[in-house]
Amino acid sequence: MSDRRDAVGGEPTPSESDGGTDAEFTLDVPDMDCASCAEKIAGSVRELAGVRTVETHPTTGQVVVGGRVSREAVVERIVAAGYAVAERTVAFQVPEMNCASCADTVEGALAAVAGVHGIDARPTVGRVEVTVGDGTTVDALRRAVEDAGYPVVGEEVDGQGPDGPAAREPVRRSRRAKLTGVAAVLLAVGLVLEFLVPGSNATVVAGPVTFAVADLLFLGAVATGGAAILRNGYYSARNRSLDIDFLMSAAIVSAVVASVVAGTHLYVEAATLSTLFSVAELLERYAMDRTRGSVQELLELAPTEATVRRDGAERTIPAADLVAGDRVVVRPGEKLPADGVVREGESAVNQAPITGESVPVDKTAGDEVYAGTLNESGYLEVDVTAAGGDSTLSKIADLVADADANRTEREQFVERFAAYYTPVMVAVAVLVAAVPPLVLGLDPVAWFVNGITLLVLACPCAFVISTPVSVVSGITAAARNGVLVKGGDHLEAMGGVEAVAVDKTGTLTTGELAVTDIVPLGDHTERDVLRCARGLEARSEHPVGEAIVAHAEGRGAERAAGPVSGFESLTGKGVRATLDGTEHYAGTPALFEELGFDLGHAHVVGDARERVPELRSLCDRQGCLDLAEETIPRLQAEGKTVILVGWEGRGPDGHEVELEGVIAVADTVRETAPWMVERLRDAGLEVVMLTGDNEGTARAVADRVGVDDYRAGLLPAEKADAVAALETEYEGGVAMVGDGVNDAPALAAATVGVAMGAAGTDAAIEAADIALLGDDLTRLPYLYDLARAADGVIRSNVYASLAVKAVLAVGVPFGVVGVAAAVLVGDAGMTLGVTGNAMRLSRLTPGTPADG
Repeated sequence: MSDRRDAVGGEPTPSESDGGTDAEFTLDVPDMDCASCAEKIAGSVRELAGVRTVETHPTTGQVVVGGRVSREAVVERIVAAGYAVAERTVAFQVPEMNCASCADTVEGALAAVAGVHGIDARPTVGRVEVTVGDGTTVDALRRAVEDAGYPVVGEEVDGQGPDGPAAREPVRRSRRAKLTGVAAVLLAVGLVLEFLVPGSNATVVAGPVTFAVADLLFLGAVATGGAAILRNGYYSARNRSLDIDFLMSAAIVSAVVASVVAGTHLYVEAATLSTLFSVAELLERYAMDRTRGSVQELLELAPTEATVRRDGAERTIPAADLVAGDRVVVRPGEKLPADGVVREGESAVNQAPITGESVPVDKTAGDEVYAGTLNESGYLEVDVTAAGGDSTLSKIADLVADADANRTEREQFVERFAAYYTPVMVAVAVLVAAVPPLVLGLDPVAWFVNGITLLVLACPCAFVISTPVSVVSGITAAARNGVLVKGGDHLEAMGGVEAVAVDKTGTLTTGELAVTDIVPLGDHTERDVLRCARGLEARSEHPVGEAIVAHAEGRGAERAAGPVSGFESLTGKGVRATLDGTEHYAGTPALFEELGFDLGHAHVVGDARERVPELRSLCDRQGCLDLAEETIPRLQAEGKTVILVGWEGRGPDGHEVELEGVIAVADTVRETAPWMVERLRDAGLEVVMLTGDNEGTARAVADRVGVDDYRAGLLPAEKADAVAALETEYEGGVAMVGDGVNDAPALAAATVGVAMGAAGTDAAIEAADIALLGDDLTRLPYLYDLARAADGVIRSNVYASLAVKAVLAVGVPFGVVGVAAAVLVGDAGMTLGVTGNAMRLSRLTPGTPADG
């Protein structure tokens, strides 16, 4: 076997035996784990013309192929056999890649590397991700980026490496800023000598060329301010990239050469262009650093150190060294270093960085806590469940950093437009510089300057960057307020929906049963009813029974006196037990009818009617309640489960039965649900409730929250069908809001799937396009408002950048717009403008019912 790279993948290596005409490479096929798999793959690959040898190794999951054949062709045959070829994702932090033009240059350089299958350059976070076969080395990729003129400061392979956006030194302290400052001084002094101090501009002879002192100062400005521009322009030319660096370099070099060779005296223009464009790039870098900083702030929420208890002793270690199972100690005022579960202590924890909740949440043993949240008051010991890159905070930061990976429709349009805009503008610039002097006999110097100015305007940087900076700003703002948006396309889609389908249980309601009504009968009190019910339900595992016991404990109602014996669960009906020697029941109205209880007229003594205000309006003059015809149907119509409590026994007169009271239990509606529905309807959205509950319960909840349209009795698949039907009814699309797991089919069917209460829940975050990390419904109107605002910002950025370029371009032939205006307004000004406009999204905050 000929020599090949000692790597587990793909870049062909020439064979020694045939002078390099053949190639041999290794591919990873992880699912090839048996002899049958291997034979199937080998047979498929052998169908390729030019294949010389095929070696399959099921034990290592590798296929070695030799012959006159390309890697891509072999991969296709392996895929055709039903197996996937392993690839790697390599990410580089490239802080100097801060504009669309830079990204194009980096992508062009990486595309020339063998084995590269996909490239995603993101100037908004200074990061480029490359999908490669396993045979392509990280070193080869890094060299390609650096040879394009962009230094790499960090790398990540298959998710292992530094998190967050690329960091770099502050703009004002950078070497580029210092050189630009020198260039600005030289330009200013040269302008003074050239235009303000006549006679002071002496000349210097250098061979056949005579320079004025001002000219030398201008050339000094070109050398200092334009050094980085010309360097980047060289790399752009080498990579055949028609980007801003190449265009600016061409303009500067043309001006200097024309001045030296033809004596056109364009030193001022060359120096102005070099200095002002360098200033523009520094401003652009500053603007982009602001965007990256908003992402970095998320990562910095987590502390860098943690106090961990190991081997019985406390020690301080880097938070990155924590592992699942560690127990960390968090004292008042400290941030939690990792996700975990409280094992000891009680405290109020500020979860705003994760869930957006403005009020601290009380935490006790058994409660989940998240990295980056603040322990405000008590002492906590927490068992780590997810540390480092696995924490909820880290996942949020990663998703936000990757937010511009999924291109919005408008962003795709902008990129397609820019691909035609630059070549057309370059052609126009050449024609403007050449045609008027050659055809019309006009001043060649003036029109040459006009051509240079149009070259400056040919760069679409502000136009191209206008959408991604808006997307990153909007998604970062959302993350700070407890809303995780998994891509700009989802934010864009959310802003266009016309209806919102909302699951009932766990979304509009808390998903937890609670006692809502207690109606004592006879001469019993509410406390009597609760004491009896607690004694009966204490051994029940049914959610209704647990809700009754919890309510009784909360009201301080102790269990009925005397022993409890003979407990029996009556499936689907209730429970039975002997309390203090008497048979007692708690269950449905149907159970009590079977037992012979009269549900027609239940007696209530006069003083009880006075004690319980509700009974005064329900009882007739004789002090009786019509349970069967009035009270029970009324409670059930409100979506409540009715439980009766009573006893039966044998007295002197034979069989005796007595109803002690009625308890109503329901899934409680969230306090913010009616406000949320009203806000969405005020925004012009139709709100539809979907639920698997019965018609009566659905109607009751819909009435309470203000929803006019609801669909009841739906299975999970039927919810998906209901969403699909709404999709056909509403042209702009439908957002589905659910728990992210049980409602997964409906979430997948919607234009935008929104998961509630997803903090710490991987399944919920994975299932939805957008996740509300807390259970706060106020985030839903905020999400829609943010999406609409982001859409408006993107529109204004795109239209403004296009309009400014157009106006400046039209003004060039008339002598109204010069090089300085083109650089400062068309490039630097618009870049700052679109970035500043995008950053406004961070000022949008969620409303609350208290706001009205």
